[in-house]
Amino acid sequence: MKTSLSSALLVLGGCFALTTASAGTTPNLPTVKVPEFRKDTVNITKFGAIPDGLTKNTAIQQAIDACSKAGGGVVLVPRGHWVTAGLEMRNNVNLHLAKGALVQFSDQHADYHLIKTSWEGVDAVRNQALIYGENLENIAVTGQGVFDGAGATWRAVKKSKLTETQWKRLVDGGGVVNDKKDTWYPSAQALKGSTITEAFYLKPGQDVKDFENIKDFLRPDMLVLAKSKRILLEGVTFQNSPAWSLHPLMSEDITVRNVTVLNPEYGQNTDAIDLESCKNGIIEGCSFDVGDDGICIKSGRDEQGRKRGMPTENFIIRDTKVYHAHGGFVIGSEMSGGARNLYVSNCTFMGTDVGLRFKAARGRGGVVENIFIDNIDMKDIVGQAIIFDMYYMAKDPVPLAGESTAPPVIKPEPLNEGTPQFRHIEIKNVTCNGAETGIMVRGLPEMPIKDISIENAVLQSKKGLLCIEAENIRLKNVTLLSTETKPVLEVQNSKDITLDNIHYTPGAELLMRITGDRAKNIKLVNTDRSKAKKELELGDKVSKKVLSLR
Repeated sequence: MKTSLSSALLVLGGCFALTTASAGTTPNLPTVKVPEFRKDTVNITKFGAIPDGLTKNTAIQQAIDACSKAGGGVVLVPRGHWVTAGLEMRNNVNLHLAKGALVQFSDQHADYHLIKTSWEGVDAVRNQALIYGENLENIAVTGQGVFDGAGATWRAVKKSKLTETQWKRLVDGGGVVNDKKDTWYPSAQALKGSTITEAFYLKPGQDVKDFENIKDFLRPDMLVLAKSKRILLEGVTFQNSPAWSLHPLMSEDITVRNVTVLNPEYGQNTDAIDLESCKNGIIEGCSFDVGDDGICIKSGRDEQGRKRGMPTENFIIRDTKVYHAHGGFVIGSEMSGGARNLYVSNCTFMGTDVGLRFKAARGRGGVVENIFIDNIDMKDIVGQAIIFDMYYMAKDPVPLAGESTAPPVIKPEPLNEGTPQFRHIEIKNVTCNGAETGIMVRGLPEMPIKDISIENAVLQSKKGLLCIEAENIRLKNVTLLSTETKPVLEVQNSKDITLDNIHYTPGAELLMRITGDRAKNIKLVNTDRSKAKKELELGDKVSKKVLSLR
């Protein structure tokens, strides 16, 4: 006998229509198919599991295998402290952690093995994920318990990320430090791997055995479910991941609900969730506090990603909080297969480096389009509240101490299959209390960022708008309360820009600056220009005819 874990299947169109007014659009997206399981429950204690926090149990894996072989059902991990090596999911199994259950993954690296996989969008060799599955159907990880990934035994730590006391404690506890004495590694093998360019890339003629000498460097993700269908992650806390936390890869029909991901702020590559080349899903009610991107959309990197040709598409992401992270909601930079039909609403970002972050680079290729974002609230953003950046590899949006803050000079290159594209993105109803820059748009001379609409926003930041190499950008009812007011609005080499009903800090030194010989058809309308000390500044090659005022 089967019972559904949800009362009904999630119909994305219906869900979204209740929560957004984005351009009056109700998405016509496919139904997300939710897994169903037999009522039969298998308790891991029947396989000899011992909850003392010391004994390395094989019982959880045995229970998963037995449950699947019997036709599927629920594998129950009851309250207790359970230690285990990596787990492999099986068809038709719901791995359920009861309240008070703590599953501690082993800190012994010999308990994990290297596999061929994909990481950061390319063919790679890594240690197999702590929770792993491939070519599966009807699988779930649910409950109120906690998975701990023992990530501290895998991750390098930069001295600049810690206090002096924390750094001394870390170094005194073992591991090795690099020659510059600015980064700690858990082992000499991990340090060795860090010195090899693209160490984890699987190149022609190589096999898994060729990577054994840097095994410690090839950190596992917390959870990878690849090429699988009907996935549910619900209620569980995933913490202390060695690398990416939740990584659905080339999978479909994905539901992630009320999940918490916790990783140290200094934890390198500890993204909360990376949806890579996936389709049809919903992410809702989650809470993420991590050391890298929060909600991240990917689809492969460069030539390999374009050859795979699988966009991430048809997702609703809503009612989710992101605390520390490099970005709250992020697309890229590995987006070579494209991304489309994404609906983000009712999310809060607090203390992230960037809020809404769209990033790519030459060589990526891919098209990011039909992205609708509504009701986003942000606080204490370190860099940009909203950024579209096709020149991502040239400059980090949050410069390190001593680095120049000036934008790089961008020279045009020929269009080719590696030229990325961002187009048709709508953002509405956004607030941000504190950021370096309110809005930054930086395209390429050969491929501007196109068709961006930002409406009904109040952004408090040091700098207002910086728009470079863009086309058909529309801001309406946007308030830019910038403290560095020279200028509030800066437009470089962009055309068909409409700034409608813009509000700004009274007494601004300069309202608008336009530069670049490709600037064309810029409109500043329904805006009180009298509150600025100086209204307009034009570059040497910019005619007054470029700007329309009314």
